[in-house]
Amino acid sequence: MITPFIFLAGNLNQKTMAKDQTKRLNPKELQNDIISNDALKSIAGYAPLNPLYTVTNLTTLYSAMISAQATETQADAIVRAARDKATAAEWNFHNAVLGSKDQVKAQFGKDSNELQSIGLKKSSEYKRPTTKVKSSATK
Repeated sequence: MITPFIFLAGNLNQKTMAKDQTKRLNPKELQNDIISNDALKSIAGYAPLNPLYTVTNLTTLYSAMISAQATETQADAIVRAARDKATAAEWNFHNAVLGSKDQVKAQFGKDSNELQSIGLKKSSEYKRPTTKVKSSATK
């Protein structure tokens, strides 16, 4: 006969519940759970007292997990496609604004108030270049 102490000592490495169920499971741990579930189906006479752990319920939970993962994958693909579409639209808008600035410069000149109104500097606002006087070498 096995004493309760020995029984508990033999199961110290086995987890019963996760501490933080808001974080994703490690893929290796999830794969081990799937293997355990598959092996559990082949055990003849398995009849747990808690109905949560029946093969039927585990199969239902496994199907729900696979369905949720598929939904997540599809949603992730939709988000990535939407992000790519938004990026392309941002670049199209940005390039059009740059082109319109060039058009304002061409139409009104590089020293116009219209150029300044779109956020560019007038050519007269830039400092004029100064020439440096070279000092003559002493003899």
